[in-house]
Amino acid sequence: MFHITRGQDGTIASVSKQAESGTEPMADDHPELLAFFHSAPQRSFSEADAEFVRVLEDLIDTLIQSNVIRHTDLPPAAQEKLVLRKGMRNRLQGALNLIGGDGQVI
Repeated sequence: MFHITRGQDGTIASVSKQAESGTEPMADDHPELLAFFHSAPQRSFSEADAEFVRVLEDLIDTLIQSNVIRHTDLPPAAQEKLVLRKGMRNRLQGALNLIGGDGQVI
């Protein structure tokens, strides 16, 4: 069950899983709700999550470089994931560095 708010034109303006003041309940399989979800922007949550993970990774790096926290202050699982992501990012950046670091222009 979802709870929706409607815009001035009567179409669905927002959807929530929780009932709030001014919302109306709507079944998960209601055609109007399904149409709303299919008309949502093409950008997915996974894309937004990937970008947000990068922000968090940069924030953690900044905190470590500023000596606010130490890498070892993080739980072991978080340390492993950060090291893995850093390694993957470094390999990807290295793979995309087609000219090299010697400053020569082809």
